Amino acid sequence: MIGIHLHIITEGPTEQQFVLKVLAPHLAHYQVYADARCILTSRDKHAGRQSRGGLPNYIKAKNDIQTWLKEDSRTNCRFSTMFDFYALPNDFPDFTNAQKKTDPYQKIDCLEAALAQDILDNRFIPYIQLHEFEALILADAQKLDWEYLEHERAIANLVAMVGDTCPELINDGAETAPSKRILKQIPEYDKVTAGWTVAEQIGLATLRQKCPHFNEWLTRLEQLGATGE
Repeated sequence: MIGIHLHIITEGPTEQQFVLKVLAPHLAHYQVYADARCILTSRDKHAGRQSRGGLPNYIKAKNDIQTWLKEDSRTNCRFSTMFDFYALPNDFPDFTNAQKKTDPYQKIDCLEAALAQDILDNRFIPYIQLHEFEALILADAQKLDWEYLEHERAIANLVAMVGDTCPELINDGAETAPSKRILKQIPEYDKVTAGWTVAEQIGLATLRQKCPHFNEWLTRLEQLGATGE
């Protein structure tokens, strides 16, 4: 297959499905063929079982990234991540320095640069989602009615709460992170079953318009098909 093979390591199954069901079909138009797998968090060699999903510490993410880099050494392969900034483990490269910055985008730039430096492979493109996956949903919270039609008032509250605010700037507090705001209005919200489907209904055009860091990442992935870089 001509083109670029893109492997994306995701924090959990929601991000994995988002890559497979939303990003991959789009990127294929650019001859970038994406797949995804969740972070390997544990392995039982005797039972032959693996557990994937979650980001308990940085070393597990690093090990899995480096394993995949070794597994596929083809020159037309590229690798990326989709990790949440919210609850990012504090052993992440340059975490302390990033926390000193007040601008969220500067924090992310710092962390992504440090991650790239730590992995040290020119095929690797780091991406950290501001502040978490649910920021994408808040790009058009009205689309939550695709899964939660009976919560009309709650959805209206979320739409009003976001207003003209950039969803990526809705903060990462324990009670105010995007997912926590959605759960406060819709306690039944289930990220795994509803997250990627709502994002799909919102559509990449709106996600890119409302979420500039996400747009920068997707643009860079698209350009791989033309330049390989």
